[in-house]
Amino acid sequence: MSKKTKKETKAKDKDKQQKTAQKTAEKSQDKKSDKQTDKLVELEQMLKDEKDKYLRLYAEFENYRRRTSKEKLELFETAAEKVIKNLLPVLDDFERAIAEMKKNNDDEMAKGVSLIYDKFKKTLEKEGLKDIEVNKGDSFDPDIHEAIVQIPVNDDKMKGKIVDVVEKGYKLGPKNIRFPKVVTGR
Repeated sequence: MSKKTKKETKAKDKDKQQKTAQKTAEKSQDKKSDKQTDKLVELEQMLKDEKDKYLRLYAEFENYRRRTSKEKLELFETAAEKVIKNLLPVLDDFERAIAEMKKNNDDEMAKGVSLIYDKFKKTLEKEGLKDIEVNKGDSFDPDIHEAIVQIPVNDDKMKGKIVDVVEKGYKLGPKNIRFPKVVTGR
């Protein structure tokens, strides 16, 4: 073999070695790249899961915050409910006393008691107490009224209607604290 051929063979061998080394390096690089891609996909999935957990927790906290705010507001609105419920019979007694005094023509006494009654009622109204309006002839609604007695009526128009109001009903804010007691016609 000539020198030229030996050199060419050595050059070819060197090229082969370089190509093999390059392929090995590429394969190694591909493996690293695949591992990095897999790791990146895994990290992205973990991040997505953590974001989802965070959003759910945040939404749950917001719901809790709204619910407790609503409960506090309702508590403030009805904080005096028990006291006001206990004072309603006194309010009824004032109304009965005024009616009796007017029957007996004791107008001066009725006027004095009416002043006290008005002041007492205005104080309760400041706390959120409201009358439930019920008039004779209104339709009976079991969601709003409490029927005590049904009496026979001569007028067909009064059947199923309110004939008399025995006891007034009251609301405290949006809540009924005492339903009006009524007599209905049948």
